[in-house]
Amino acid sequence: MEQRALKTRVLPPEASPAPGMDKRSLTIAGHRTSLALEAEFWDGLEEIAAQRSLTLPRLIAEIDRTRTATNLASAVRLAVLDHYRTRAGRADLVA
Repeated sequence: MEQRALKTRVLPPEASPAPGMDKRSLTIAGHRTSLALEAEFWDGLEEIAAQRSLTLPRLIAEIDRTRTATNLASAVRLAVLDHYRTRAGRADLVA
């Protein structure tokens, strides 16, 4: 299945759901959604995407397709956590 172009944009601070959260609007597989994460998780996602030569929306779409968590924000946080645990050599902690 061919994926359509994926886009992301940062929403203004007043659109953020809570202090310390950054909310971004994304298009994943042709569907608009928004995702609110702490800045540190966005930084981690951007680093992972760069390492894998993916755009941020493509990485998030991949996480979305393979997630077992009930919501996308949780799945993204767990994917970032797993990435850094694996990188730290703590495979025993990877879910």
